[in-house]
Amino acid sequence: MSQEVEYQTERLDHLGIVAGVCQEVGIAEWLDKQAGQDRRSVSVGKATVAMILNGLGFSNRQLYLVPQYFENKPVEHLLGEGITADMLNDDCLGRTLDWLYEHDVTTLFAGLALQARRRFGIAAQRLHIDTTSFSVSGDYVSREEGDPVPVAITYGYSRDHRADLKQWMLALATTHDGDVPTFLRPLDGNSSDKEHLSAAVKEVMTQLRDQLPEEQEQRIAVFDSGGYSEANMKSYNEAKIDWISRVPETSTAAKTALEEEYEDWHPLCDGSGDSVVRTMALPQGKERWIIVRTHAHLLAAKEQMENKVKKTQQNWEKRLWHLSKQAFACENDAQEAWKQAMKGKPSWLLATFTWKAQGQYQQRGRPKKEAAPDQTVWYLVPKLEVDQQAVSTLARNKAGFIVATNILDEQRLSHEQVISTYKEQGGVERGFRFLKDPFFLASSVFVKKPERVIALSFIMVLCLLVYRLAEQLLRRQLLATEQTVPNQITKPTTRPTMRWIFQCFEGIDLLHIRIGSGFQTQVLGLQALHRQILRLLGPGYSQFYLFSP
Repeated sequence: MSQEVEYQTERLDHLGIVAGVCQEVGIAEWLDKQAGQDRRSVSVGKATVAMILNGLGFSNRQLYLVPQYFENKPVEHLLGEGITADMLNDDCLGRTLDWLYEHDVTTLFAGLALQARRRFGIAAQRLHIDTTSFSVSGDYVSREEGDPVPVAITYGYSRDHRADLKQWMLALATTHDGDVPTFLRPLDGNSSDKEHLSAAVKEVMTQLRDQLPEEQEQRIAVFDSGGYSEANMKSYNEAKIDWISRVPETSTAAKTALEEEYEDWHPLCDGSGDSVVRTMALPQGKERWIIVRTHAHLLAAKEQMENKVKKTQQNWEKRLWHLSKQAFACENDAQEAWKQAMKGKPSWLLATFTWKAQGQYQQRGRPKKEAAPDQTVWYLVPKLEVDQQAVSTLARNKAGFIVATNILDEQRLSHEQVISTYKEQGGVERGFRFLKDPFFLASSVFVKKPERVIALSFIMVLCLLVYRLAEQLLRRQLLATEQTVPNQITKPTTRPTMRWIFQCFEGIDLLHIRIGSGFQTQVLGLQALHRQILRLLGPGYSQFYLFSP
């Protein structure tokens, strides 16, 4: 008698890698330990991992659609025995977000990030810190006085150019080693960079000082010009925080430094430009200023100035043409009109004029040759030229920027290291771009309660943490084993993005076969590239693909 055969297919894709990172970090176990005794069918830790799997599934499913997302996914295989898609409903996930909010997402993330860095060997000696805004579409009620919700979802300066939408902000710190997030703090939607970036710098450095006091002598905070001010730098120095920052070009000292003519420029080691160094005695203390002028910045500044010169010259030529058509009764009136017209003229435009006297007759018709004019009027004949030398000087000044540090000892941190460290500030900005990706879980915030917005920021940055750890692990293994993988254009690379690797894993399924009372599972679609990547990542990741390296 033949036995009935049943087949069931579930989409695994890249989720095994995501689950592997969550397992290696110990996210579920750590959160469940904080939660203590909990009778929920899906624990806080498992529900959090489920939201990470959804967020890194690049499906852009809202919370109430998460069960639908998991319908064709191997939920038990990824999250643990007994967990089914219908258990991951909006009530389950909403309660989890509430729990996360109640236990302070900044503190929770600090503990998880520390555990992750230790297990993956990520250094936290250079911290890149910045803030950004996230727009919301809902009609969030403004915070009233005495309201316990710590984040005001309101209107403010939008980095996304959506001034019509309310927003909330996020302070984030990432490591120089792998762009791995190590700190988060949700902020009010109208927060000031000068204040809150400074607070974030001090908070993250204090946090790390308590966690890893042995590394304090080597730790440096890196941030953009939004966190630089006399008051902020003075407070950093008092707190004994070493820092690197770009100096805003709007300050008087910066303008003077950029406009000064230097003779001791030195080429950068990578050939990208030149630099000159000055030790500045400022009210907040001594700082080492490195004035940098790169070839790329200079080229861009020259092009920008050329466009500006062309447009400005055309506007001034029109203005002076109209002025040349005006008749003046005397030279003094003409000179006064010229003086008024010159207001606002850029210094690189050279404007001069000559006089043209013209007689006027009261009598109609052509005057006789010997007839004297009844009066004389004066006209201005303007001449406009561009001072090319002044334009070139201005372009050179605009091409320069200043990177400052309170580490004066060049033996500890060379000029080149200061510049290269600051240039890696793009790592935290890449993290923000990742969080705002339209395929990401929280690309548009959809929860109704401000408390859950705060908790969702924790999930968002956890997703970034998992993504970066996977990317850093694979890149390290490729370098260590001297292997490469093909990139999007089939060229060999040792630095693939995890987004591309995730795409390579699309189409991998789990096939469940039931024959009578017997049951077996097979993996479909596993190719040579997938096996190579799983060997590099290790057994903890291969197990999700039923693969033995």
